[in-house]
Amino acid sequence: MTGAWPTARLDSLAEIVGGGTPSRSESNYFGGSIPWVTPKDMKTTVVLDTIDRITKRAVDESTARVVPSRSVLVVVRSGILKHTFPVAVAGVSVAINQDIKALICGERLDPGFLSHYLRASQNRVLSWVRATTAENIPVERLRALEVPLPPLLEQSRIAAVLDKVDELRRKREKSRALLNGLIDAAFIEMFGDPVRNDRAWHTQRLGEIATIRRGASPRPIRKFLGGTVPWIKIGDATSVDGLYIERTEEHVTEEGASKSVVLDPGAVVVANSGVSLGFARILRIRGCIHDGWLSIEQIDSSVRQIYFVCLINMLTAFLRDAAPSGTQPNLNTTIMRNLRIPLPPVGLQDRFIAYVERAGALTASVRAAERRVVELGHTLALSTFA
Repeated sequence: MTGAWPTARLDSLAEIVGGGTPSRSESNYFGGSIPWVTPKDMKTTVVLDTIDRITKRAVDESTARVVPSRSVLVVVRSGILKHTFPVAVAGVSVAINQDIKALICGERLDPGFLSHYLRASQNRVLSWVRATTAENIPVERLRALEVPLPPLLEQSRIAAVLDKVDELRRKREKSRALLNGLIDAAFIEMFGDPVRNDRAWHTQRLGEIATIRRGASPRPIRKFLGGTVPWIKIGDATSVDGLYIERTEEHVTEEGASKSVVLDPGAVVVANSGVSLGFARILRIRGCIHDGWLSIEQIDSSVRQIYFVCLINMLTAFLRDAAPSGTQPNLNTTIMRNLRIPLPPVGLQDRFIAYVERAGALTASVRAAERRVVELGHTLALSTFA
């Protein structure tokens, strides 16, 4: 449809401005009232608040810049640009750091329309990304991007339609989060607090009821990528719903697999380091784990697998506290072998598992509906901007 509309360069339609980071050594710069946007805050389509806030003094004495509400914010430098191009509209006046550009629209361009057009252009924009010390979008290419210009009222109408699709998607995401919360609530209702073991269940050390191994990473890993054996990374577990890992983004060669730890379907893996430490998943594939994982295998029949995985996920904060401090927390096999596992009656575990499976079926249904909404959004965007 864009062929029927005139186009113009982005830099002729919007002012493109950057920002900066106030010195962290100045205590008077942080903790103020001004939202300060970094890539961490760009996980939404409308930015209303931020993780960090800065003071007016920080703006006056640094390269941080305040931009007005309805500025279109884009990430131009970040490792996430390998996979996605974050775009959001500022719902309030905000300051931005050096990894963000703000597009302050002129009178011919509706900010909502521009934000949807940029998201629809993600594949093209990501093709510009060049690898330097950090992934970045060449700003000169962004400036020269041709933007379609339907009448302003038509721009607003298109933005409103696509906003409704986004709202439907967010509602589906919220429903999934609620279902996940219900599983945690059911666990507490049936088994009590697993840290305090306030139901006084019999316990055993994990090392007495299961085999624990640490993963291994063939190095340099790039030498072994491109094979057929699934290479299981933390992102393969955090990017999906549910308790299972069914696919991976990358694969290693058989030689790489021989230098790693190969697991069969049904093995339990637990992240043992970094910000993801302490969460567990069940494999539905044969694959290799690197040294950021522990495998839990040959679990005794007194512990149902799904109960065990949910238990570990409930213990995440406890396990992080138990990990030795350092550059990043790390769970070693000794800590996990000595972890005492509450052993409620198997019949009660089975009742819990039945509940989890029903919740999982609902989650899958909601996720399928969410995918249909996303596909609808893509179809509308493509038909609008094609």
